[in-house]
Amino acid sequence: MSDIRHSLLRRDALSAAKEVLYHLDIYFSSQLQNAPLPIVDKGPIELLEEFIFQVPKERNSQPKRLNSLQELQLLEIMCSYFQEQTKDSVRQIIFSALFSPQGNKADDGRMVLLGKLVSMAVAVCRVPVLECAASWLQRTPAIYSVRLARALVDDYCCLVPGSIQTLKQIFSASPRFCCQFITSVTVLYDLSSDDLIPPSDLLEMVVSWIFEDPRLILITFLNTPIAANLPIGFLELTPLTGLIRWCVKAPLAYKRKKKASLSNGHLTNKIAKDSATGADKDCHLLYSKLHLSVLQVLMMLQGHLTEKNLYGRLGLVPFDHVVPLVEEINRLSDELNPLNASKEIELALDRLAQALQVAMASGALLCTRDDLRTVCARLPHNNLLQLVISGPVQQATHAALPPGFYPHIHTPPLGYPAHAAHPALPAHPAHPALPAHPVQTFIPGMTFPYRPIR
Repeated sequence: MSDIRHSLLRRDALSAAKEVLYHLDIYFSSQLQNAPLPIVDKGPIELLEEFIFQVPKERNSQPKRLNSLQELQLLEIMCSYFQEQTKDSVRQIIFSALFSPQGNKADDGRMVLLGKLVSMAVAVCRVPVLECAASWLQRTPAIYSVRLARALVDDYCCLVPGSIQTLKQIFSASPRFCCQFITSVTVLYDLSSDDLIPPSDLLEMVVSWIFEDPRLILITFLNTPIAANLPIGFLELTPLTGLIRWCVKAPLAYKRKKKASLSNGHLTNKIAKDSATGADKDCHLLYSKLHLSVLQVLMMLQGHLTEKNLYGRLGLVPFDHVVPLVEEINRLSDELNPLNASKEIELALDRLAQALQVAMASGALLCTRDDLRTVCARLPHNNLLQLVISGPVQQATHAALPPGFYPHIHTPPLGYPAHAAHPALPAHPAHPALPAHPVQTFIPGMTFPYRPIR
C-alpha cells in the first residue's frame, strides 16, 4: 500500500481518487478469490480517507478542500465506477470500505459525501449505487442510517419543490433501497414533536409505494438470512414498527400541531385556517390508506415466518417497541385533554387495537394478553382495545355442541335473530324437540365475540 500511496501523491486530487479506486478494485478482486468475505484492513481505509475524503495522513497537515466543481467531478467518478463494475461482491466491499463509519474525524466527510453520492444516484437512476446503499443501510448503526435519510429528504422534499417525483420513480428501479429508506425515515420521523412529523410529500410517496405493493416492506426480511436474535442499534428488518407508530400517533400528533398553531396565533385568518385544515384532511386520508396496507402486510406474515422456521421465535413487531408507543399515546392523550380530542384519541386507540390484534394473530408480536393488559392499563377507555386485550372466551364444554364450537356470548352472532324467552314447559315425560341453539365456529384470524373487562 505504501508504493501505491507514493504514486498517488504525485497526482492531482481527482486523478488520485480515480487511481485509488482502480488499485483497490484489483486488490479486493484478488482477495475475493481467496475468501468469500475478506477483511478490510487498515491500509485500504487510510488510502481512501487520504485520497477520496481529503484527510491528510500527517497530523499537522491542513486538510485539502475540493471546490464545488471538483466535488461534482469526484461524485461522477464514483458513480461511474460502481456502474461499470459488474461484480456485485466487489462493488459491495468497495462501498463498505468507503462509507462504513470508522469512529474517526473522517466520518463527517464520509457521511456528507455519501449523502451527495446517493442523491446523485437517485437523480440519474444509478441502480448499482442504490443497491450498495441499501446494503449499507442494513448493516450500519441506525444513527448513521438516519443521517443519510435526512440528507435525501432535504434534497428531494425541502430544497426544490416538486423534486419528490424524481425520488418516487426509483420504486421500480430499486425496491430494496426503497424498503430500507422507508425504515430509515420512520426512525427519523417518530412524531415525538411537530418538527418530527413527516413532510406531506414524503408521506404521500411512502403511502403510494406501499399501497401499490404492500410486500415492498418485507423485501429485506424475505431476502436476508436471519437469526432469531437481531443486533441492537441497527435498523429493523422491516419498517412495520415505525409505520404502526405513524398510523397510531398521527391523529394525536396533528391535533397537537393544530393546537400549538392556534395558541401561537399562526392561523389567524380564515384562508390560512382552511388551507391547513385541507392539508391535514389529505394527510389523514393517507394515514388511513397506510394503516390498511400495514394490516394487510401483517396478515401475510404467518406464512413467511413459518417458511423461515421463525414463527414464535422472531417478533417483527418487538414488544419492547410497543411499550414506549403505548406510553407516548398515553402522554399525548393527557396533554391534549380528552374533552377536546375525543375523536382523535378514539381513532388512535382503534388503530392500536387493530394492529396489536393482527400482529399477535400472525406471530409478528410475541406477547401474552396479560402483558398487553399491564401495558395498556393506563390508556383511556376504548371498547375495541378492551376486547383485544381480554382475548377470546372459551366457555365450559356444552353437551349439545361438538368440540371446537363455542356458543355466543351475551348477544347472538351476526346473522342470527335474537331469541325470545322460552315459555315455561309443563312437566311431561316427553318434551318436544327444541330448536338447535345457534353456534359460531372459532376460526383463528376471524372475528368472534369477546368478553369485555369488567
